[in-house]
Amino acid sequence: MNSFFRFKQFSIHQDKCAMKVCTDACVFGAWVAENIQDTQVDRILDIGAGTGLLTLMLAQKTIAAIDAIEIDQAASEQAAGNIAASNWADRINLMNISLQEFKPAHLYDCIICNPPFYENDLRSDDESINAARHDTTLKLEELMRFISSYLSNEGKAYVLIPWHRTGYATETAVKQGLFVQKKMLMKQSVKHGYFRTVLVLSKNTKATHETEEISIRDFEQQYTDRFVKLLKDYYLRL
Repeated sequence: MNSFFRFKQFSIHQDKCAMKVCTDACVFGAWVAENIQDTQVDRILDIGAGTGLLTLMLAQKTIAAIDAIEIDQAASEQAAGNIAASNWADRINLMNISLQEFKPAHLYDCIICNPPFYENDLRSDDESINAARHDTTLKLEELMRFISSYLSNEGKAYVLIPWHRTGYATETAVKQGLFVQKKMLMKQSVKHGYFRTVLVLSKNTKATHETEEISIRDFEQQYTDRFVKLLKDYYLRL
């Protein structure tokens, strides 16, 4: 499957179904950008950059230096092309490397990750799809341990997970000295239940427990006002 996604400030090219640009990832990136654009963020890390979508969304809204790592070579090559074609290539350092191999020399003010998931769900015969959709290459425990080690004391990490794994991810974070500061619960529509959660993690024990709910579509299956507000600076069609 060949797809070419045109956003207002950049384009995303992809060649594999395993690297599909999903609406929930777009909402995730836009929501994180909204949360950090008025804060002091000098260094950002995108773990599992895929074809570069989240990296480019954050580059559009900040002036931070961004490191992006991606284990899959094909995805990394596509991300390199997408980044090179953008206006922010000079601020982005893309590396084709696993998280386990990555040893940064500094801490990050913001870490963002759309990790592999569906651990106990149906798996594909295609190993590249398994690596992208399942935690065969990265466990949540490893992710949380890394975040705890490389997140600055005042920094925040944003992790997108399936809603049904919210409790497990929260417990795993706490074991690594991380605390949930905020949650965003996502629905496909106002008629559906939650299907994604964004956990905002920090080392600050004083959690606010603030929660936001976002539905992508309304009762008439049109984009909600909140979705449009988040994505209008990115999508050409909004």
